[in-house]
Amino acid sequence: MTDLSARDRALVGLGAALGSNCIPCIEHHLPMARAAGLSDDQIRAALHLADNIRQVPARRALVRGTELLGTPASESAEEAAGCCAPDDKPTGRGQDATVSAAAAGCAPGTAQKTGCC
Repeated sequence: MTDLSARDRALVGLGAALGSNCIPCIEHHLPMARAAGLSDDQIRAALHLADNIRQVPARRALVRGTELLGTPASESAEEAAGCCAPDDKPTGRGQDATVSAAAAGCAPGTAQKTGCC
């Protein structure tokens, strides 16, 4: 792991902790992120980005479950399945590129929406 800075390792740790819904992991990695020099605003932005990304599979699973029941998914559920909900959360420097890169997994035409994962 010497190729990653302490800041990078802290961000990866926070993302993995949030992605696995592990509260003790978040409690462990958040102070490490502060110690690595990340501000609370940067940590908050990283947590919000990780949360947006982890919600995509859950939305898609909901839509698929609805489809399997033979009931058409609501328009809002279909839209949510293709893209993260727009967010007004703060973004840190470089996050726009991360969101854009993640947008490749979005449904066609949704990559331009704010907050798209």
